[in-house]
Amino acid sequence: MIGSDIGSLIQKYDIPCPRYTSYPTVPHWKDTPSGTDWEESVRQAFDRSYSKGISLYMHLPYCEKLCTYCGCNKRITANHAVEKPYIDTLLKEWQLYHTLFGRQPIVSEIHLGGGTPTFFSASHLQYLIENILSTSYISSHPEFSLEVHPNYTKKEQLQTLYHLGFRRLSVGIQDFDEKVQYIINRPQTFEQTKRVFEDARQIGYTAINADIIYGLPLQTIDSIRMTIDRVQELRPERIAFYSYAHVPWKSPAQRRYTEADLPQADQKRALYELGRELLLQAGYHEIGMDHFALPADELYKAHQQGTLHRNFMGYTTQSTELLIGLGASSISDTWNAFAQNNKEVEAYMHEVEQGQLPISKGHILTEEDLAVRKQILNLMCKHTTSWTGEAPHYLKDALIRLKVLEDDGLVELDSHHIQVTQTGKLFIRNIAMQLDEHYWQSQSTQRTFSKAI
Repeated sequence: MIGSDIGSLIQKYDIPCPRYTSYPTVPHWKDTPSGTDWEESVRQAFDRSYSKGISLYMHLPYCEKLCTYCGCNKRITANHAVEKPYIDTLLKEWQLYHTLFGRQPIVSEIHLGGGTPTFFSASHLQYLIENILSTSYISSHPEFSLEVHPNYTKKEQLQTLYHLGFRRLSVGIQDFDEKVQYIINRPQTFEQTKRVFEDARQIGYTAINADIIYGLPLQTIDSIRMTIDRVQELRPERIAFYSYAHVPWKSPAQRRYTEADLPQADQKRALYELGRELLLQAGYHEIGMDHFALPADELYKAHQQGTLHRNFMGYTTQSTELLIGLGASSISDTWNAFAQNNKEVEAYMHEVEQGQLPISKGHILTEEDLAVRKQILNLMCKHTTSWTGEAPHYLKDALIRLKVLEDDGLVELDSHHIQVTQTGKLFIRNIAMQLDEHYWQSQSTQRTFSKAI
């Protein structure tokens, strides 16, 4: 297990803080771009980074059943008649962006998220991706991936997407303990999950990611140990070991259980410590935050080579400057600005049908935002960042705050450099947060972000 001194640090730093898939983080966006400003920002980013290609995220929000732990934007329905109209709307939104580009884009990355992307039939998924790719070039080393729920994934869907270039799956597991599965309303047997792994590998998928969550209601040391033992049998190339985010004010379904059902602070820390130790013993290497990968995986190689990138989809090997999010609640990023689509499905579809980009909020980054964003991205991906000459003004207060973390052995500081220590890698969210002036000026952090550990 992790040493007792680390345990006391976890206790100290297990506080609400952002995950930094963006900077500024979504709750601190203040300056939503106008329609024309956003369109110009997209055009500039497209032209500026044309040869790098673009990343595409498509949000497919439908699920047949509600998993009560889930904080994602979703729509629960068993009515599959919703599939075609929603995909038609996605393609109309894509066409709005395509018109802005002025020429055929190069697609470097596609990720299908949700919701449950495999709620959609193989034929509808094929229709969606074929229409996207027919209007695009594909980069020489693309990464196409999707999230799957084993209970709602058929071999036909995996086969269809493989033929269209998909090579990576992210398989939701969370926990194999039946008591935990019951309270989070996600019954899912090991056999069902194993079938998806076997089907994907037989088809030819080269990378599978398994998602595990610690801190779920009724979860225990024994359930975490059992879950990770079973996951090791499946031997995914990557594992995302996430902290459960208890945010019932944002996700009312989490009120199915109470805080009394959740592992308390010391118990949750023990779950994390055990899970991390088991993964390292099994030959996985820590990548950035929450992620573990085998040495042959591309994410590990990118981490070793210093080319790891982070965006709204999490850690990625694709370092593009333009991310286009399609679908309800999706977020787009031009590096200089962010925009999020309307979260409500009907409102999103109506706005697209009217021929307008369905943006509900966003942020235009200031020069200081851009500078801090770069520094935080370096810390999250490379565990180090630096500057030339005197520390810039936007780091003055941050360096003062970081002195406390230096005293705790989490960082090493000098006049032009921040280096995260081996111990500090466990607390990368806390370290990045010291640079975040938006966070420190906010009065609402306690009910905005989940805890760090």
